[in-house]
Amino acid sequence: MRRIFISLFLLIGLAGCAAESVWAPAEDVQRAIYRHPGPPSITLYTVISNSSGSGGHTALLINGSQRIIFDPAGTFYHPHLPERNDVHYGMTPRAVDFYIDYHARVTWHVVESTKLVSPEIAEKALQLAQAYGAVPKAQCATSVSDILRQLPGFESVKSTMFPVPLMESFESLPGVTRKVYRDNDPDNNQQIAAPAL
Repeated sequence: MRRIFISLFLLIGLAGCAAESVWAPAEDVQRAIYRHPGPPSITLYTVISNSSGSGGHTALLINGSQRIIFDPAGTFYHPHLPERNDVHYGMTPRAVDFYIDYHARVTWHVVESTKLVSPEIAEKALQLAQAYGAVPKAQCATSVSDILRQLPGFESVKSTMFPVPLMESFESLPGVTRKVYRDNDPDNNQQIAAPAL
């Protein structure tokens, strides 16, 4: 009887770890597709605490046959950017700016680390992100490192649960460029209005 209670307790606990599946209709995804004219690339976004230096979140912007952002276990939302299990479609320059502004605030800054890749690698990254599925909370760096380590030239990226070590590992790859975004928005970014895209 004790084993049954332990098993039930574990099942209930694990059910709380499940990620919420979001699946936008196909016509919304098709309508939102954005093809960026820039070169194929993979950009790692890392949200870092200004007080402790620890990582709070990580995401991947992939510019392949279309530009999407894989925002695993994230809270980012815009009504005109359809989402399918943590993949947001329609990442125009304004949408990317809104994504960065949503995360950068008085207590957090955002590091953008970009690596140019071949069209084939960008497409593989896009496919892996689309197939990954909804990610449970606190697993953003794990899921991003899982995807990166499957790409040619990214095998050395560290498998980790922590955004800053993932960023450092990504930035050790040759040819990565870096940009830092800081903002004085209040800590509660719930009041940021979604801009027209």
